[in-house]
Amino acid sequence: MPRRIFRKYLPKPERLREHKSLSFLGEVLSDPNLWHINRRSLAGAAFIGIFAGLLPIPLQMGLAALLAVRFHCNLPLSIVLVWISNPVTYVPIFYFNYRIGAWLLGMPPHSGDAITVAWFVEQLVPLWMGSVLSAVVFGGAAYITVKVAWRLAVIRSWNLRARNRERIQRREARKAEKAEKAQEKMQEEQQKDDSPER
Repeated sequence: MPRRIFRKYLPKPERLREHKSLSFLGEVLSDPNLWHINRRSLAGAAFIGIFAGLLPIPLQMGLAALLAVRFHCNLPLSIVLVWISNPVTYVPIFYFNYRIGAWLLGMPPHSGDAITVAWFVEQLVPLWMGSVLSAVVFGGAAYITVKVAWRLAVIRSWNLRARNRERIQRREARKAEKAEKAQEKMQEEQQKDDSPER
């Protein structure tokens, strides 16, 4: 069941091969390991996609693609999850990361007055520290979530199959019981017919 869900919503390999930002990978994109849909591949891809998406760098899709190729994870999921950081979500995500980094370093958050180049360079340290920490924590959470969700889906599938088998066995037992009763009834009627009349 999990495979069907992922196959339905992930982009097709042909579509990603044609994407211009991934053209630098060339023939590597024809590696079938990058398109596998299994628990290990998808969990790794979830980590990679979230990790790359939360880093304040350009070309996040390229980084996610390189990591997916290196660790043989599902390329489409890695690329799709990078888009958690997009033009709409950049500011809240990176402000959150900056606040985490500033808190870790014990720096007071800046109010916004007297912004200079030196101040901006100084703020890169808490931004990067918070971003890397957030990327590892949320990437790890995505990894665990995919592993657990996949496992629960497999257990549910097993339970459904077991219930279906039990249902089929009960139905077969009822059919066999009915057939046995019908045969007994036929034998009784045959015995009545064969018995000599008085």
